Amino acid sequence: MSPTSDPAQRPALFDRPAIARHRARAARAPALFLQEAVADDVEDRLAEVNRAFTDVAVVTPWPDLWARRLPHARIIPDDETLDLVPGAQDLVIHAMALHWAEDPIGQLIQCARALRPDGLLIATLLGGETLSELRTALTAAETAVTGGLSPRVVPMGEIRDLGALLQRAGLALPVADGTPYDVSYETPFHLMRDLRAMGETNAMAGRLRRPTRRTVLAEAARLYAETNSRADGRVGARFEVITLTGWAPSADQPQPLRRGSATHSLEEALRRARDESAD
Repeated sequence: MSPTSDPAQRPALFDRPAIARHRARAARAPALFLQEAVADDVEDRLAEVNRAFTDVAVVTPWPDLWARRLPHARIIPDDETLDLVPGAQDLVIHAMALHWAEDPIGQLIQCARALRPDGLLIATLLGGETLSELRTALTAAETAVTGGLSPRVVPMGEIRDLGALLQRAGLALPVADGTPYDVSYETPFHLMRDLRAMGETNAMAGRLRRPTRRTVLAEAARLYAETNSRADGRVGARFEVITLTGWAPSADQPQPLRRGSATHSLEEALRRARDESAD
């Protein structure tokens, strides 16, 4: 295996101690409206599944939020090695932390191994469309003010790529979908303040280790307001949340037909449908 393909040999992408500090700071006065909305969506999805889950584990940086909702669940932190027992759960929820994972496929594999046959994994994370305008404004502002660019944009996956991770983790019936959450703020600075209160500020390992210049932030705010101002004077912001669902393989699950096993062609089916509608 080459050095670039082995997560253990690659340079760290994230500064885990910084992530922990940011979350601890956010916990003093958290702004978890997005996490609450995503938790609502997960509960709605579970309500549509016609079965009761009795052994649940939730991987989350916000344990209180999930402990209130699922009081009998095991709540565990999103450490590099998850505190999961193989085959012990019929439901694992990986909640809004996978975009900070150094090895996201490794996290999904650990969750998959913790599932019993026909157990369910639901993972939620921020997707590539999240705050794309703010990221563009910060990049342009830093380049204009300092003449350079520091690592500040967390790489976020697209739906197609993230859905493929479920199959790589050995899960069956994989589904990936995205949900946009549109919010508004009085100014871009209020958006930035909320990001701090979410624990979602820059924790990349290669970032500058000094505060961002005020002139950079001011220019970023100006550029952002130029392109994202609304009729009411506020600025808009969009968060994209990707939800991944997959099932631990089981013999009694629905199976896709073997390629070439169909007894009727698509052309024949369409012709039959047209004939029936004509009648």
